Amino acid sequence: MKNKVFRKLAAIALTGGVVASFSSCLKDKPFPLYGNKASAKVEYKYAETADSLQEKTYTTFLSANGSYFVANNAGSTTFNYWPNAHTLDIFTDAYLRSKNDIYKQRMSSLLTGIKTTNGGLSNNFYDDMEWLSLATLRAYSATNDAAYLTAAHTLWADIQTGENSNQGGGIAWQKKQLDYKNTPANAPAIIFAARLYALEKNEADLATAKRLYTWLKKTLLDPSGIIWDGINANGDGQISKWKFTYNQGVFIGAALELYHVTKDAAYLTDAVNTANATINDTDISPGGILKSEGQGDGGLFKGILIRYLTLLALDPDVAETDKSKFISFLKFNAETLYTAGIERPSLMISPDWKKQPSGTTDLTTQLSGVMMVEAAATLKAAGKF
Repeated sequence: MKNKVFRKLAAIALTGGVVASFSSCLKDKPFPLYGNKASAKVEYKYAETADSLQEKTYTTFLSANGSYFVANNAGSTTFNYWPNAHTLDIFTDAYLRSKNDIYKQRMSSLLTGIKTTNGGLSNNFYDDMEWLSLATLRAYSATNDAAYLTAAHTLWADIQTGENSNQGGGIAWQKKQLDYKNTPANAPAIIFAARLYALEKNEADLATAKRLYTWLKKTLLDPSGIIWDGINANGDGQISKWKFTYNQGVFIGAALELYHVTKDAAYLTDAVNTANATINDTDISPGGILKSEGQGDGGLFKGILIRYLTLLALDPDVAETDKSKFISFLKFNAETLYTAGIERPSLMISPDWKKQPSGTTDLTTQLSGVMMVEAAATLKAAGKF
C-alpha cells in the first residue's frame, strides 16, 4: 500500500491519544493485575459469533462486482491488496472450524478476484505479497486445491527478489526503496519459507528462513524481547523504534515455525520471550488489553498478533507456566472484545476493543476482530477457555 510509513506515524499519534485517555494506573500496570472485568454471567458463544461475524463481514464489505472486499462500510469502493489477503485468511479460519463449503467457494472467488482486480498477483510492496503468500499456502493446506499452491509459488518467486545486502541483509519493504528493511517484510517471509519447507522439503527455503531470521534478530530484536519496526526508513541507518502489535506477532510466528522445522529450542525460547514481553509491555498491552492502533493499516495489526500468539499458546512444547499466561491474556482480550467492542446488531467492530465502535468501520478493523473471535473459538474448542 502507498504511504505506509506516513500511516504508521499517524497510527502512533492515534495510539498516543488512546493511551493518554487511560488512567495513569491502568497504563503503567501490566497484565494480569487487572484480571477479567467481563461479567461472569455472559455466555461466550465464540463459534456462533464467528459465523455471524463472517457473514456480516462478507455482506457488508463485498464489492458490487463480487470480486473483492472494499475499504470500509461507508461506501468506499477502494481495493486494498493486503486486507484482501487477510480476508482470504479469515475465510480459511472459518472453513477449518466449520467445514462449511461456502467458505471454500468464497476463498476461491476471492483469489480469482484479487488477481483480476490487481492485474495479477504482483505488488510493489514485498510485505503485502507475503501476506497473500501466507494466506494462499494456508488455503492450500486446508483444501488441497492446487491453484493456491501455484499462487503461493508465484508470489514467493517475486518476494525473494527483495533480498539484498543493504543494511546487512534482509528483504526490502518495497521495490522502490530497496535499502529500507523492516519486520513486516521479513518475519512473514520467514514463516512462509519455513512452512513451504515443511511441505516440500526444499533445503533452499529452509536456508532462506534461517538467513532472514538471523538478520532480523540481530538487527531489530531488542534485548527486552520486543521487536522494532525497521531500519533506514529515512536513509540514515537508524532503527525505527515503533512498537506495533503485528510486528510482535509475526516475529513470534517466525521463531515458532523455525522451531517446528528444526527442533532447535533456541527458536522456541525466542518466541516465548517475545510473547511474554508483548503481554507485559504497558504500551502494547495497557491493563492487559491490546492497544488501539486506529483504523487504516493499524486496524489490522492486533488480529495478526492474535493469530500467531494463539499458535504459540496451543503448541505442546511451550512450558505450562508460559502457556497459561498466554491463554489468560487471549481470554481476557476475547471476552473484552465480545462484551464491549462489538456493536450489535450491526456486528461492526471497534478499533478499541474496550468500547463500542463509532462512525465508519474499516475492513482492516473488522478483520482484526474476526481473527480474535475465530481464535477464541479455536481455543474454546481445544478446551483452553
